[in-house]
Amino acid sequence: MIRTGALVLAGLGLVGAASAARAEEAGCSKVTAEALKVAGLTLTGSKLQEAADGLPRHCIVSGKVNERTGVDGHAYAIQFEIRLPETWNGRFLHQVNGGNDGVVVPALGDKADGLVSGGVTPLARGFAVLSSDSGHSGNDPANKPRGLAAGSAFGLDPQARRDYGYSADTTLAPIAKAIISAHYGKKPDYSYIAGCSNGGRHTMVAAERMPEQYDGFLVGNPGFNLPRAAVQHAWDVQALTKADADIRKSITREDAKLISSKITEVCDGLDGAKDGLTTNLKACQKAFDFDSLRCAAGATEACLPAAKVDALKKSFAGPHNSKGEQLYSDWPVDGGVGTGNWRAWKVESPVAPWNNFPIIATMGGASLNYIFSTPPVEIEGSPDKLVEKLQAFDFDKDAPKIYAKDGPFTESAMDFMAPPAVDNPTLPAFQSGARKMLIYHGQADPVFSINDTIRWYEKLDANVQGKADTFARLFALPGETHCGGGVTLEKFDALGALMDWVEKGKAPEAITASVNAANKEVPSSWSAQRTRPLCPWPKFAKYTSGDVEQASSFTCVAE
Repeated sequence: MIRTGALVLAGLGLVGAASAARAEEAGCSKVTAEALKVAGLTLTGSKLQEAADGLPRHCIVSGKVNERTGVDGHAYAIQFEIRLPETWNGRFLHQVNGGNDGVVVPALGDKADGLVSGGVTPLARGFAVLSSDSGHSGNDPANKPRGLAAGSAFGLDPQARRDYGYSADTTLAPIAKAIISAHYGKKPDYSYIAGCSNGGRHTMVAAERMPEQYDGFLVGNPGFNLPRAAVQHAWDVQALTKADADIRKSITREDAKLISSKITEVCDGLDGAKDGLTTNLKACQKAFDFDSLRCAAGATEACLPAAKVDALKKSFAGPHNSKGEQLYSDWPVDGGVGTGNWRAWKVESPVAPWNNFPIIATMGGASLNYIFSTPPVEIEGSPDKLVEKLQAFDFDKDAPKIYAKDGPFTESAMDFMAPPAVDNPTLPAFQSGARKMLIYHGQADPVFSINDTIRWYEKLDANVQGKADTFARLFALPGETHCGGGVTLEKFDALGALMDWVEKGKAPEAITASVNAANKEVPSSWSAQRTRPLCPWPKFAKYTSGDVEQASSFTCVAE
């Protein structure tokens, strides 16, 4: 276990004999910035939250550190909150958040429904949980004139870029541990870091930059190559607007249903059971051909016109420059392709203020220009202008800007966003067995390709002579889109599996997933009690015998 921290806690004397995990109510106000002796730290609030809505009685300590004025003249600080349950289980979880960050998401440790922690949030399990805005405010009033690009405008400041990429995390982890020690009178027994999407990226970066701070790393749908993935946004916009000048009409809902049903028709039975899930991902890629969707001469039913098929093939091939060099990744097909979350990201969102343009064109387009291009590119923040900017993106001239440095921007986007050894991982701090990483990724993720994650994992495995599974395991989620949603079983206890691995030495041979009752895309033909094993890559769940609604009827096998 890890009992480290960059701060010297001896002599704080903030909590007398409180080595017990049950904190007194008065302890909520005993933690002071002065006693912690951290330069630039301000604690802005401390309040007791009574038990409600499935959460325990707990103390919320809020604060900020490293207040400054950026080169853009805007005010910056790393703002955070840490929630300290009255009955503490001795564990710390650093909740790293998604998107552009910019807001202190409530420190629950998972979504409120606890989908990847067994339906119970880590806070409710007794974890002390940290959350932050990663060093910038997404609601800065000074950026309001930038419209939909406002949340990305922090990219004009070099330090805000670094904080977003990694520095906020390296700053806050020891502070959080100091607060925990002051509040409870002891250090955490075990420390974890967890997040999905950009949060998955944060977690993978922490594994390289600050592995000593944590015992367990829970990585969800990771955008560890986020600047490269942002280039895909421009690629998709250009590909799909070839099918229809209005990207929102490029793949209709009827088209999407056809795509999903055709993939499922071809791939469903490749695991031995016709159950509506694309479980054998490798075999599916060999079996499915987008050209099977192409309308024959004179046909218009149950098929797609050539322009739409060509757009899909281009999108799934991933971005290339004029030399044919891959700029990000290709993408697999899965029965979850075309479902609601997939369409919202790629084609048409349900957000009226965005004129229903997809997320790749709004948030994605702004991020590519303000945060991931060096020097940053000022753009208009209206939905139409963001789409136009992506349509004009040059894959020979503009794509290299994610690797560029310029003046005060001494780190490229790939430098501050990606794990330092992103293309040649070895995770040296994990090889002794002291730390564990559990990765999960939806096969139909429209934002970050699981193929990219698989390649990273397989490169890691090759670099450590086939022993990656002794400290890191990857689980593919059939049908799942981006951090939830899709035709999938998305409720599982990845955190519990990681805890067992870290604390008991029990490696996860499979994780049982079940139906999320709130997921409206789950087919009515499925049992509400359906379960499936999620298998460590490269294994998949193969049907053996028995009830197809039960995980016990499947076994994890390699192809």
